[in-house]
This record gives sequence, structure tokens and C-alpha cells, in this order.
Amino acid sequence: MTEKSLTDNFDLNYKEIKENIKKAAEKIGKRPEDITILAATKTVDAELINYAIQNGIEYIGENKVQEFLSKKDSLLPCHRHFIGHLQTNKVKDIVPFVELIHSVDSIRLAKEISKVSKKLCKVTDILLEVNIGNEETKSGFTAQELMENVNEISKLEGICIRGLMAIPPICENEQENIKYFEEMNKLFIDISSKKIDNSNIDILSMGMSSDYYAAVLSGATMVRIGTSLFGKRDYGKK
Repeated sequence: MTEKSLTDNFDLNYKEIKENIKKAAEKIGKRPEDITILAATKTVDAELINYAIQNGIEYIGENKVQEFLSKKDSLLPCHRHFIGHLQTNKVKDIVPFVELIHSVDSIRLAKEISKVSKKLCKVTDILLEVNIGNEETKSGFTAQELMENVNEISKLEGICIRGLMAIPPICENEQENIKYFEEMNKLFIDISSKKIDNSNIDILSMGMSSDYYAAVLSGATMVRIGTSLFGKRDYGKK
């Protein structure tokens, strides 16, 4: 596909996504601008990411540490997030360059982010990842573990809990999706209502290309969209 085709596709896709989010947000009495579109840029070339930034995308999220490091110096100014699984030995490589880490799935990882952040005299915003479907193949806190551990994590210096993130099980229909998203929203409201140290809880990151409309209907404040924005990508190329 030519560069012009890619940018034309982005323009059409982005317009449609914004319209869908507007419909969903208005349906539940929210403003469209209350929902952040985060462009999931795994395997997307820096040139196309920069085009997206120039045309309205303010937030990007990378899944792989090495891929992010290879692209970061080529990108225009934007809000840079890390959204993939993060190993503790890679924390030092990512913390200096991102504003928010979505995928904090253990106390051990939170402690490492705290340690590296303190060395850099930085406060790193984090989201706590919830395994809302209790799937053995996925990382993240169960709902019960989240409530048990959030206070311990909040006492760590150098981090600020900004909210929750989840990737629900693959569902056959929107109603199944909404069930998991509504469970996440309830957890989000419960966490938000507590007086937790080192926190400013205002982000519920859930919903991707296939289910962002249902996620917004269920209370998502941030959706992570890749394929629906950039088109189908070759995940083997990087």
C-alpha cells in the first residue's frame, strides 16, 4: 500500500472512530472530548505515526520496548504511553521516556518502576492491569487482588496510580463485552472513591478496535485503537 493510501485510510478511519465515540459518549451523557483516543502504534512506521499526530492524534501507545526505543527519536511531540506487557528488567529502558505505563500487573513490577523513577527524580503515572476475565493466559490482578494490593502499591514513592486497565476475554457479542466492561467500571468507581495515597484516579483504559464502542458505553475514559485506525498490520515485520 502506498504512503498516500495509508494516510487516506487513516483519515477515513479516524473520522469514523470519532463519530462512533461521539455517539457512544452522548448516549451516556458524556462529552466526546472526555474520551481519549490512544493510537496503538505497534508495527506502525514513524512516518505514519507522525502523520496521525499532525492530524489530531495526541496520545500513542507502544507494546514492545525495543520497538518504542527504535522509534522514539523520530516521533513528533505527543503523549507517549507504554501499553504492553513490561518485564522488570526492561523498566529502566522505558521509564525515562513515557508518561504513563498501562500494564502494571504485579507489586513486583510496581516496585521496580518506583525504584527507577526515584533514581530519575521522576514520578511515573501508572495504571493497574486487571485480569477481569480471570484468564490463565493473561497477566493482571484479579478483582480481589486489586482491592487487596492497591494500598500497598500506593505507598511506593516515584509512582502515581492514575487508574485501571483491562483487556477482557474475546466475546462473540457486544452484550458479553459490556458485562466485563461494566465490572471494570464498578471497580474503577470503587477505587476512585477511596482515599488512596499517591493517586489521582481518573483513567479507565479499556476497549480496542473491535469493542471500543461498547467500552465507551460502559464508562471507558481511554480507548486503545490500532487496527481500526491504521488498518491491518504485519505483526511479523518488527
